[in-house]
Amino acid sequence: MKGADPKETLMLTLFWNLSAALNGYMRFYMPTNIAIDLLRTPRGLKWAVSVALVATPAYLFATSVFATIVERGGPGYLNVLVFLFAWNALKFAALAVVTPFRWQASLHRERAATPSVA
Repeated sequence: MKGADPKETLMLTLFWNLSAALNGYMRFYMPTNIAIDLLRTPRGLKWAVSVALVATPAYLFATSVFATIVERGGPGYLNVLVFLFAWNALKFAALAVVTPFRWQASLHRERAATPSVA
């Protein structure tokens, strides 16, 4: 980059590499990320909306339970679980919204790859 400070470039590179490593770790070891990756496969697409419709309210319920515990004087470290449950609920809700479009695209790709007999 022309005119960039070498320290800024180094810091940006370090943050980029750290985020890539963290993303790889999260993709491989975190259970909800593994589940979402499996539900994004062509075999898992048919189950994705059903799982998301069950998991999203379950995570939202867990979020409200732990938030209530913290509000009523529970230990503050439970806020980490509140954030984690809310984040997982958002991930599954986004999966439920995106899945029909992905399913439609996969059907379109299958039809385009299969020669029609006329």
